Amino acid sequence: MELKNQVAVITGGASGIGAATGKALAAKGTKVVLADMNEEGLNAVVEEIKADGGDAIGVVTNVTLEEEVSNLMDKALEAYGAINIVLPSAGIFKDAFFISPDRETGKVRKTMSTDQFMAVIQVNLLGTFLTLREAAARMIDHGCKGVLFTVSSINKEGQPGQLNYSSTKASVALWPKILGGEFHAKGINDIRVVGIAPGYVRTPILEAMKPEVLDSIVKDVAIGRLVDPAEIVDTIEFAVKNEAITGTTLEVSGGVMSKGLVK
Repeated sequence: MELKNQVAVITGGASGIGAATGKALAAKGTKVVLADMNEEGLNAVVEEIKADGGDAIGVVTNVTLEEEVSNLMDKALEAYGAINIVLPSAGIFKDAFFISPDRETGKVRKTMSTDQFMAVIQVNLLGTFLTLREAAARMIDHGCKGVLFTVSSINKEGQPGQLNYSSTKASVALWPKILGGEFHAKGINDIRVVGIAPGYVRTPILEAMKPEVLDSIVKDVAIGRLVDPAEIVDTIEFAVKNEAITGTTLEVSGGVMSKGLVK
């Protein structure tokens, strides 16, 4: 499967891995539909792609709302007539310990709130579900060949302080095997499902950390540095091109030796 003239729908497209993937695919001739709630950031990425000669549109979308995700997919079909690559990159984290007792009294001082738990579940899990479901239904109905991605994380293995986040990333890491099996059972042979599980990626959030905190993370990475967003994009492009890759999740971690800091 080639990248040129394919149509990619990418959520979380205003920044991070979503924006990097959109720009890279557009440079290879892919028509890109970017979605995000950050309209200003979304428009900036779309304009950058167009300025570089690429073809892209932006659709302001809340991935937790079924009607908005449905609209996103309809806009992709209206603009380009197909959907071939789907990357649900929209994601959040709201870290907190499950239970935090007071050091002096031993009594519970704080807990992970229901809002903290559900906000992450809604965006990372429900948002991915809606994005893939609405895309897949249209791909089947319009005879579109392509790839559905899930965006997991190395923290799918479990990270203290991330019960909510790690739970979502463990879940979507399983989806390629489950959905791939379902598609096979239903005779859907032209849509593959591939998971990508990044490690610690060089993003503005990580780069804004205190140097000593960042150093403590990098020391546990075998390659001795953060993963570059371009390396995640390369893996996504490779998975699109290689039609033998499906029903699995690929880790791109730089060789993380531990789970980093426990805060």
